[in-house]
Amino acid sequence: MWSVLTVLPLVIPSYIGAYLLISALGPTGLLRDVLGVDRLPSLYGFAGAWLSLTLFTYPLVLLTVRGAMRRLDPQLEEAARGLGRSGWRTYADVVLPQLRPAVGAGGLLVALYVLSDFGAVSMMRFDSLTRAIYTAYRASFDRAQAASLACLLVAVTLVVIWLEARARRSVAYHRTGPGTARPAPTVALGRWRWPAVGLCAAVVFLGVVLPIGVLGYWTTRSFAGSVDWAGTTAAAGRSLLAAALAAGAAAACALPVALLSARYRGALPHAIERATYAAHALPGVVVGLALVFFGTRVALPLYQTLAMLVAAFVLLYLPQAVGPARAALLQVSPNLEEAARGLGRRAPVAFATVTAPLASGGILAGAALVFLTAVKELPATLLLAPIGFETLATDIWRSTSVGFFERGAVPSLVLLAVSAPPLYILTARRGLG
Repeated sequence: MWSVLTVLPLVIPSYIGAYLLISALGPTGLLRDVLGVDRLPSLYGFAGAWLSLTLFTYPLVLLTVRGAMRRLDPQLEEAARGLGRSGWRTYADVVLPQLRPAVGAGGLLVALYVLSDFGAVSMMRFDSLTRAIYTAYRASFDRAQAASLACLLVAVTLVVIWLEARARRSVAYHRTGPGTARPAPTVALGRWRWPAVGLCAAVVFLGVVLPIGVLGYWTTRSFAGSVDWAGTTAAAGRSLLAAALAAGAAAACALPVALLSARYRGALPHAIERATYAAHALPGVVVGLALVFFGTRVALPLYQTLAMLVAAFVLLYLPQAVGPARAALLQVSPNLEEAARGLGRRAPVAFATVTAPLASGGILAGAALVFLTAVKELPATLLLAPIGFETLATDIWRSTSVGFFERGAVPSLVLLAVSAPPLYILTARRGLG
């Protein structure tokens, strides 16, 4: 239950999540009526933007680290405890260093997501670079100023990527000696059981229960009018189709990049991996406008096609597939693949039958992240979707942009419903949770 509930905030778009927090906890939110006060403290500005982005992006770290923890060798911890080290010392010296690639990959994804977010910061009235770019492009139509700010955003992104690369260490994360892999034993928390449950419950309440409760309130109000069930069902099907195609394409593109980065040292492999993060830091509106220019000037047959929309998703979210795949490949010893090749198998066959199955958890985790992010993408979908290709994200945006959020309540709940089952399959049933 916790494996699914703690990652559900990832399916809530940041612009919807921020609006729900404002409606519930804002100065004139629903909590004000419950408490019977005139006005609540302001949620706008940095504090509100930080809270909303933290609540709805922390699963990017959680999924990556959780998958890496499930692949840890418990014999290393047992050996450290046998040598007299305490539990905390074992965690600091043995467990945490093995989690460094997963923590770095997840943290980098969150940092890049926050740099490129537009919806949450706009709702919270926080002046970030993305909001300034959008204002310069739409309000004043000053493309030169918007391009300059976009270049500044790219520069900040490159600095973040460089810092993450500097934090890496050229060490091995896989077993170098003989042994048999086995799952880690379950540990009884004892007196820490209820504090741990309380922490999980608090996070789930703020990231899942509160938003869904507010949506439920709006849904009951929307039923007073008419609900376009046929249009919502069709939009859900289109969202699933585009997100599934993007997840498959991103996983296929991420595998060679992750393999090159994990198996080879040097400037070129690192440069190729770092290059995949460039477009992820750009706002979806910037990438969408760039592809609109490319489609209208260079590749007109691809303009306003599903293929171009999927290409935009892959450009935006490829790092979400590269990070977990690389972390998984780092934990697979290359000696296993070399042994298969020594027994007569060709390199592609050895990789497909030995390395890929062992790293499948990370590959599937990356595909799940891409799916869950693509299904709620808004700016790129608005600019690149074929005519009449309405998704749940665009349906919600068109309802909320005119101030009638009750009309977007049902599509918002459907968006959560179509995202939760794939998330459950790829986490709980595949061993990623």
